[in-house]
Amino acid sequence: MKIEDLEKLESEGLETLTSIERRRFLQLGMAVTGVYLGGTVLSLTSVRDAQAADIVPEVGRYPYNPHYAMVIREKFCIDCERCKEACVKTNNVPVYGFRTTILERRRTVAGGAFETIFMPVLCNQCNRPPCVRVCPTTATWKDEKTGIIVMKPDRCIGCKTCMTACPYNARYFKEETRAVDKCDFCWESRLSKGEKTTACSEACPADVRVFGDLADTKSRVFELLHTPETIVWVLRPEVGALPNVYYVNV
Repeated sequence: MKIEDLEKLESEGLETLTSIERRRFLQLGMAVTGVYLGGTVLSLTSVRDAQAADIVPEVGRYPYNPHYAMVIREKFCIDCERCKEACVKTNNVPVYGFRTTILERRRTVAGGAFETIFMPVLCNQCNRPPCVRVCPTTATWKDEKTGIIVMKPDRCIGCKTCMTACPYNARYFKEETRAVDKCDFCWESRLSKGEKTTACSEACPADVRVFGDLADTKSRVFELLHTPETIVWVLRPEVGALPNVYYVNV
């Protein structure tokens, strides 16, 4: 979706960029060309020392074991949407629903030209999940063993409070079950059955989505996040949710 469509979204009652978010993107030299799930645009902050900034946990101090995480090699995304197709097929996502999507952002490059970058987004499996704190029926919680935020549909009363609390708009209401649904890193459909990665990661032809155990120092996600001079960033760091989906420039 392009920036000229924002006014149309506004007229339809959808939330678009706030003035604060506009200033953040301008300070980063970025412009937004896409809106995410219902109209809210996500801010983005990059850091050179992610560990010092409390974005990546210190080595040996991971809350979970395995500590599942996903690293997005954003610059390689070609918007082929195979990740989305794999997710829909694997997790029975209805045509109106989503567990992952792809944003576009546009930035100015040399000579005043624009470069379009595609940014995959999904549930960030936060270490301090706002969605869990606000759920009145414990229909959603962070699994004590895996750290994955899961849903129990028969506990959900459809109040959608968790949808409002999520900083990433990563939840939707599934009409078939009358409950909220979201990404669970393919825990129910794959990981709990012995698979080692998510459907979206496996389907990506450009090696954009790297999934694994951050507590394993030999894992690829660990290596990507601890390579010197790698720029690491997360979405909406200001909310203090401590996400486990990371974006890198390599």
